[in-house]
Amino acid sequence: MSKQEVSADAEQSGALGTVRRFLALERDVLVLSLAMFAFSLGFQMTSRFLPKYMVELGATGLVVGLFGTFGNIISAVYPYPGGAVSDKLGSRSALTAFGLISTLGFLVWLVAPSLGAVSLLGVTTEPWLWIFVGLVLAQAWKSFGLGATFAVVKQATDPSRLAAGFASTETVRRTAFLIGPVLAALLLGLHMEFTVSFRYVLAVAVLFGALGTLAQHLLYDASDDTFGDSFAGVAQIRQDVREMPDSLRPLLVGDTLVRFANGMVYVFFVLVVTDVFQVGLETRVALGGFAYDLALSPQAFFGYLLGVEMLVALLIMAPAAKAAERVGLKPVVAVGFAVYAVFPVVLIFAPRLAGSALPLSAVLVAVFAFSGLRFAGLPSHKALIVGPAEQGAGGRVTGTYYLLRNVAVIPSAAVGGYLWDFVSPAAAFSLAAAIGLLGTGHFLVFGEEFTAYS
Repeated sequence: MSKQEVSADAEQSGALGTVRRFLALERDVLVLSLAMFAFSLGFQMTSRFLPKYMVELGATGLVVGLFGTFGNIISAVYPYPGGAVSDKLGSRSALTAFGLISTLGFLVWLVAPSLGAVSLLGVTTEPWLWIFVGLVLAQAWKSFGLGATFAVVKQATDPSRLAAGFASTETVRRTAFLIGPVLAALLLGLHMEFTVSFRYVLAVAVLFGALGTLAQHLLYDASDDTFGDSFAGVAQIRQDVREMPDSLRPLLVGDTLVRFANGMVYVFFVLVVTDVFQVGLETRVALGGFAYDLALSPQAFFGYLLGVEMLVALLIMAPAAKAAERVGLKPVVAVGFAVYAVFPVVLIFAPRLAGSALPLSAVLVAVFAFSGLRFAGLPSHKALIVGPAEQGAGGRVTGTYYLLRNVAVIPSAAVGGYLWDFVSPAAAFSLAAAIGLLGTGHFLVFGEEFTAYS
């Protein structure tokens, strides 16, 4: 390979290539990407801290688990009706409507403590019920576009470079995942009481939601919008399931087990750091001849831990996608699954790893950096899903895959919440790890490689 070819190939990968491809997008795709960034930022600033917010508003561990399961239900059932609404209204109107609804969801979370207790059918609940209501609204913007995104990347990318193509789009989107929790951590440091400081975070999320909605309404060109018929119904779903490529079935089984395991404990990560470990960060920072004391509450420290996790993810995705072109998609996906699987036990038993040699805060930084490695397999995983699909069917295959997976993992958080409340956090996290390893093993044994990477 010539130096010019090597240079050109290098420009197409990594952060520089991502920026160039992002700026070269057509206007409408660029507008959608910017809107996605705004809503992802708002959601990532808030969603990982909501379990702690709920506990402060009176929720138990089981209620937090049910909240996670409720979120799983929404993720499973929203995409199909969301797509039907988009077809009926057209992209611009749908984008604006879903953006406004999501922004309203952030606002409901913001005012939840002021709304007070809720009486329903003779039963009075604490203000945490409003967090459920807000979730119904806040996830609206995410309810459509998943299959279309996959299909566009498939159509625009050479089959042998699908992982690299997904790495580019994921890097742009995941940048909001990095900035959001870190910005939240800064805002959480403004007040000692969490329910006060977290409302600062929610206020900023409302602002980002409003800006994202306004930008896509004013900048999106709706002249080429098409208006389709109504959704074909359950018969269409059944047909899509029957026509799913056989090579995807082992991946789907393994992925579902891994995601079920992660879903059991995902909503409790913040509670492990803030309530179980109750660990923040106190240190003295010297910079440019000046020194100052840094003190972070457990809540703010958790935000920075999420930032460490996503920084590692952003750094690893493009190189991992490049490695997949040499070793294949399957090994890279398996590595991501394995990290997903073992992270729960690594986190819950972090104090044993700390011992007397290292402070627990330093160990947690390393633990969340390790968690970031799970994203190494994400671009390859997406390529492995859509790669075997026939041209023009990528969106349907993707939608079917995620529908089946998301429905299967619906009860996961409730199972984890039951174990958290009535057995122990260690039991919930240990069982999650065992299920995750089972899924990883199934994929390693039965999973198939996409022929373009063989």
